[in-house]
Amino acid sequence: MKKCGIVTIKLAIVLIVFSRCGSKDKPPVVLPTPIILTKALIGTEQAVLSTATSAELNYNVKPSTTFTLQFNKPVDKSSVANAITFSENGNSRFPLTFTYSKGDSVVIASPTSALKPLTFYSLGISRSLLSVQKTGLNADIIINLNTQIDSSNKFPVVTDDELLTIVQQRTFKYFWDFAHPVSGLARERSNATPETVTSGGSGFGIMAIPVAINRNFISRAEGLARMQTIVNFLKTKAKRFHGAFSHWLNGSTGDVIPFSAKDDGADLVETSYLIMGLLTARQYFDGTDLIETKLRNDINSIWQEVEWDWFRKNGTNVLYWHWSPNVGWDMNMTIKGWNEALITYVLAASSPTHAIPKSVYDSGWASNGAMIHGQTYHGYQLPLGPTYGGPLFFSHYSFMGIDPRGLSDAYANYETQTRNHTLINYNYCIVNPRNWFGYSDKVWGLTASDISNGYTASSPTNDQGFIAPTAALSSFPYTPLESMKALKFFYYTLGDKVFSDYGFMDAFSLHSLYYSNSFLAIDQGPIIAMIENHRSQLLWKLFTSCPEVKNGMKTVLGFTAPYL
Repeated sequence: MKKCGIVTIKLAIVLIVFSRCGSKDKPPVVLPTPIILTKALIGTEQAVLSTATSAELNYNVKPSTTFTLQFNKPVDKSSVANAITFSENGNSRFPLTFTYSKGDSVVIASPTSALKPLTFYSLGISRSLLSVQKTGLNADIIINLNTQIDSSNKFPVVTDDELLTIVQQRTFKYFWDFAHPVSGLARERSNATPETVTSGGSGFGIMAIPVAINRNFISRAEGLARMQTIVNFLKTKAKRFHGAFSHWLNGSTGDVIPFSAKDDGADLVETSYLIMGLLTARQYFDGTDLIETKLRNDINSIWQEVEWDWFRKNGTNVLYWHWSPNVGWDMNMTIKGWNEALITYVLAASSPTHAIPKSVYDSGWASNGAMIHGQTYHGYQLPLGPTYGGPLFFSHYSFMGIDPRGLSDAYANYETQTRNHTLINYNYCIVNPRNWFGYSDKVWGLTASDISNGYTASSPTNDQGFIAPTAALSSFPYTPLESMKALKFFYYTLGDKVFSDYGFMDAFSLHSLYYSNSFLAIDQGPIIAMIENHRSQLLWKLFTSCPEVKNGMKTVLGFTAPYL
């Protein structure tokens, strides 16, 4: 019995071993494969998918659209509603309906209502999506998109002339309604400390007052009263350094508000914008009564006390931008062209009390001709300046008062300079080498402005996808047709997003759907002034009628122009 039992056990072991060895000949167990997205369409267009390292965007999506999602196998329909979600601006969930085709391997997701124009949406497909075999999606998927522009008019259509008036009047409110209540000076920006006013931006705001009177936005008496407030504050309260004002100052006390650590004293360029505005006002308020006569005398006092020649820093042949009572010349920034500071040299040469000689203009500003450029971009030769001309404010700030038409000196024809600079900027935006969504012959203009992460001087060599309305609108004297195209688009098509109480917001990006919520004095002022110079040449006529300016430009610096 024992031998039989042993044999039985051994036989069982052999059978087991044989059975295991025989299993190698059987097919291996195949686990279910994950579900994979093989194709995604937005409408009829192939969708670009975002990844963990790259947030791609699909642009110009129609407000009425569907998403066709094709998978490698049928989906479990019960998992779809929770796994496929659609959100608006990264927050609120947007409802979808789902239909199926090709044996449930294709899911068609449809928003339940039309999407908003120029809005960010995101379609998410999570790994909780299951196949009918209960296998999950191989990876989370995101499809980001921006919807297309709504081309309908946001405001009633008016004549071109009426539209220019609307823009000037609304923009003027920044300087009139939002001015500092004590000094009457322009606040630096709408989203800054309320006490911070700007000397240069106030000069631009002063230039807007004659425009506002002539356009019947305010009365002459109202404009005169505001000018009395401003001039009295500048003469009696505002801190000055060798006659020059600081960039920022306290609108109640006149004390300096430092622009930066060492920029806590004189800013000669900002001072020149302020003096340009004051001289323009002096020429406008030409009445013989005591009030207007005193206003002119006070303006002359402020103008004649600016020691332009002192800013040569011990007699060198160049002007210096800054001086501080605490750190002296440590900023060490010379004013050299080509940039926004031509007006500084014009006024320095025109001063009846502290004038500079032509040698300072030639050696300092013009660098003995080194500022001449002469290269051609987009078919337009650029007489002066950096590559592509730099930001457009180079052709705006000084020329709010200086009339460039027919103006020449030893270095350039300034009518050509300002027009070609603008056309280069315009054509660059049309070519759009960086492929920013929205750039066109109606959406153009690169200059200094607020962008999504701060403030930058946008230009063709510093193009981050942001358009500043002031760039195209302040170019009206140079490119009236191109600027009107832009104005109509900004106002009629984008007006609900970029036009508000004080005119146009500072900047926007159709690519990133950014719309600035700020207004800046140095951007609003040129819009009013340059549109007016396009319409009536009022400010050009006023500023260039100054006898000191005529003498400085013609006799000292050697400019030629029909008005000199």
